[in-house]
Amino acid sequence: MGDVAMTVPVIRAFVKQYPDVKLTIVSRPFFKPFFEGILNVDFFSVDVKKRHKGFLGLLKLYSDLKKLNIDAVADLHNVLRSKVVRTLFVVSGKKVAFTDKGRAEKKALTSLTNKVFKPLQPMVERHAITFSELGFPLDLKSPEFPLKASLSNEILSITGDKSSSIGIRWIGIAPFAQYDSKVYPLDLMQKVIDALAENKSNKILLFGGGSKEIEQLNRLQNNHYNVIVVAGKLNFQEELKLISNLNVMLSMDSGNAHIAAMLGVKVITLWGATHPFAGFSPYNQPLENCITADREKFPLIPTSVYGNKKVADYEDAMRSIEPEKIISKVNNLL
Repeated sequence: MGDVAMTVPVIRAFVKQYPDVKLTIVSRPFFKPFFEGILNVDFFSVDVKKRHKGFLGLLKLYSDLKKLNIDAVADLHNVLRSKVVRTLFVVSGKKVAFTDKGRAEKKALTSLTNKVFKPLQPMVERHAITFSELGFPLDLKSPEFPLKASLSNEILSITGDKSSSIGIRWIGIAPFAQYDSKVYPLDLMQKVIDALAENKSNKILLFGGGSKEIEQLNRLQNNHYNVIVVAGKLNFQEELKLISNLNVMLSMDSGNAHIAAMLGVKVITLWGATHPFAGFSPYNQPLENCITADREKFPLIPTSVYGNKKVADYEDAMRSIEPEKIISKVNNLL
């Protein structure tokens, strides 16, 4: 999800700088709301479960896309399936470019021996280079973001009306990630939430998904009237609208961080086994908003790009991030 969200600011820059060019985004239907409302952008839904499943499905996908009279292809994913489709376009004579994900550099950054610890090029810049190779150089220095979305009565029935409460700040907190090594310990997150909830001008909205996470979020709510669990109560499109209205989002290194960033919301991220140097820090957010585990205590960080590798004695790396530091950062941004 984060990978797709990081393409959105690049697409917005493209349509602004090349208003006469039509773009077709090819992705899973779940991600269509990311691109709604962007001028000159169509969305093609890939059916990976039926029509476009497997190798024969990729041939059908190529055939379906060919009917759109595409002039050039930008492969921003650069995985096996997209490589097959782009190769078919190359054979048919179309111009193709793909995003260099810097896999060798990331391997050096995450190596447990002879680590090369230096910041790598952000993914959004890598995507911009891909378009440049197709003849469309992009300037990402002056980003534009969508207006805050209007909130439906269904959403407001859960959150309350922000506009009628002068001085109320909405703080989003998304405390989960795909891998445990990227999740801030919940007992420490409880301290963060309790402290922020003491200020009655704060309204804290907890994001997550699935029954297990919702159960944990309900415990984190801890009977605070100004802490609201929104997980499981809204559909994805409604969540996007709600996130666009936040004053700040506190997230792990996860998709929620990139969603908030693509909507122009201030984002604070917490990093455990991973590190913003890998190029996945949220778009247009200062590096100081990325709070990382203590590398003096845990010098092998980052141990992986995505947090999917376990390293002995590094299970508690995120405990080196003090709750007070997070609370202070949130209050400073508010």
